[in-house]
Amino acid sequence: MIKSVRVGLYALGAVAMMTMPANAASTIPGSIGGGLAVIGAGIGIGLLGKGAVESIARQPEQAGAIRIAMIIAAALIEGVAFYAVFVASTQP
Repeated sequence: MIKSVRVGLYALGAVAMMTMPANAASTIPGSIGGGLAVIGAGIGIGLLGKGAVESIARQPEQAGAIRIAMIIAAALIEGVAFYAVFVASTQP
């Protein structure tokens, strides 16, 4: 499980670095900020999923409520990550 999370984070980082334009001299800070936002969101969603699975294992009767809360929280994390990438890419 941890190995697959680590591979996923490396993949997200690689995708973030591939979005860097060829003339990246003026956009390096924005690209680094966007990459950090994507990596942070990946870590956050991974920890969220881990906590949800552990909670469902402890209280299986609450699985539906935990799953709904996890999906809403993951959507909010992704929304913040998209906003951070947008802001980082528009910086001069």
